[in-house]
Amino acid sequence: TQHAMLVAWGEYAQSIGVVERIESVPLDQKEVEHSPQRKVLEFLVAILGGLPYLKDISRSAHPLDQDRAVAKAWGQESWADQSGVSRTLTALTPEQAAQIAAVLQEVSQPFIDREVLLALRNQGRVVYDGDLTGRPVSNSSTSYPNVAFGHMSDEVALGYQAALVSFHSPTFGRLWLSVQLHPGDKIACTALTAMVHSAEAQTKVRPWRRTDLLAQRLARLQREDSALAAQVERAQQCLAQACAAQEQVEQQLQLGQQQLSDLETLYRVKEKPERPHSQLAQVRQRVAVYARRQERRVRAVIQARQGLDKAQARLVQQQREIEQLVQRLATFEQENATNPAPIRALFRLDAGFGTPENVTWLIELGYEVYTKPYGAWLKADLLRQTSATTHWTRVGKNAEMVAWAAQPVSKCPYPLDGALERFYAGETLRYSALIHYGQDAVTTDLSAWFGNYNGRQTIEAGIKEGKNVFQMYHLKVRSEAALFLQEHFAAFAANLVRWAAHWLTTAC
Repeated sequence: TQHAMLVAWGEYAQSIGVVERIESVPLDQKEVEHSPQRKVLEFLVAILGGLPYLKDISRSAHPLDQDRAVAKAWGQESWADQSGVSRTLTALTPEQAAQIAAVLQEVSQPFIDREVLLALRNQGRVVYDGDLTGRPVSNSSTSYPNVAFGHMSDEVALGYQAALVSFHSPTFGRLWLSVQLHPGDKIACTALTAMVHSAEAQTKVRPWRRTDLLAQRLARLQREDSALAAQVERAQQCLAQACAAQEQVEQQLQLGQQQLSDLETLYRVKEKPERPHSQLAQVRQRVAVYARRQERRVRAVIQARQGLDKAQARLVQQQREIEQLVQRLATFEQENATNPAPIRALFRLDAGFGTPENVTWLIELGYEVYTKPYGAWLKADLLRQTSATTHWTRVGKNAEMVAWAAQPVSKCPYPLDGALERFYAGETLRYSALIHYGQDAVTTDLSAWFGNYNGRQTIEAGIKEGKNVFQMYHLKVRSEAALFLQEHFAAFAANLVRWAAHWLTTAC
């Protein structure tokens, strides 16, 4: 057979219950020769076989649906034609796709549980990696649901964004924990919350929430709230004074204008000329003064109202943040109360996730954080601390670093370990910043910091594997439920081949 490894993987999949569990999922679709469950299973096998398109099931040089050895290994008498697989996938509902994904999770859970225990025993912590990768489609396509234009592979393209979280497994190297499909305009910094919660749901462990840090932060904000409330009160007083002054000058102007009108009438009746120091000239001058004063008073009222609006906006924003943090603190206290065995855990993320808000949230969740800052919110501050005499430590063939421990950061309430990395891109010297928070004394061993952060290349390699080996660069289906299932099948396939390889070499 041209699909030899699919035979081995099929035997292993049967041994761990994949086939039996998928066949047990109720799918209310018409069955002629092949059950809908068998066609769903065939879709998984096609992904494992690296078929770029669904039609390759029947139309490739070595059609999968003609390979009875593979079918037998997967507990089937035969495979369906690609058209039947396509019809079944198109008819899937989101609820049915979720049931199939739940089956994959049931199969995966014992492996994940075991590897989490091994990681905690051998390394003392769990290491997560998160990333966002594009799933482009044709820019002129109109048949894919919920697509949007976004940045994918350094260009703007139509498609989806897949948010992925992997876990460093002592036995298997890398295991996928979760995948979530979003429209193409999804950006990394807005995807982190769901990624972290999903990862914790899969591993069923979490660190101790830093309620101590959060309570201190909340107390500071509440003190600032009182000061902001006082600023609002002063701004209201300033506005009231400005309005009163404006009203006073308007009354003076009205009286002056009336007096000026009366005098002008009197002077005309008496045919009396207006001299420079006459009563009419003096009143006219006073009216001009009142008019200019009125313009200034109007501007003063506008400025006072703007000041009040800004003070009120700051106060509302502060109160909204306090309300959110009060709710977060209550949630964290409840999570700690139901967490009898908190773990040490580390999250590695690229710069797309490294906003001050995300870094702060991860710290309060109890994670050790390795990332880069999103944009230039930290790099410029660190660059200002360097000079011609700064000592740079070589950490790679083309990279040097300098670091500062526990630096106060203007946009983050907690001190961060910050570092600058410099390297040459051709003849151009470039800089990037790194962020760390946690127990690791990273500033005393910059090579270890550099290597630990760049260890997240394992998830980048996993993304390349998904695109090139399991052909996720080509979306094989177009319905929402089938797209969801394809993502979960590809992640499960990557895990399955690692489990099977270990089985083949140790237990088979």
